[in-house]
Amino acid sequence: MAEARLAAGVWVAAYLRRLMLADIPAYVTRHGDDTAGAVMVKCATLDGRASLWTRQWDLDTDQRLWTRLNEASERDIDAEIAREAGRDPDLWVIEIESRDARTLLDQPGLA
Repeated sequence: MAEARLAAGVWVAAYLRRLMLADIPAYVTRHGDDTAGAVMVKCATLDGRASLWTRQWDLDTDQRLWTRLNEASERDIDAEIAREAGRDPDLWVIEIESRDARTLLDQPGLA
């Protein structure tokens, strides 16, 4: 039986709330499909650099885990997001501003 999955819009709302409670500014910069859209998280460290995160299936653990796809200049990360959005019209993008690169993606319950 397939694992029950939380709708993307519900997950995004809960994640934004967690970030707000931790005083981490975050914004939805691309609104994807409310039900089944994939989610990418961009973390801008406010020094011209950023990292890009997404959930990927880990075959070793049989779980969907948050994985950092790239760490580069903010311009390069934005270009990568634009390419991905061109391939996936349902994609959500959340942008975080955090000098210390805190995303809370390593917290339990965010899978």
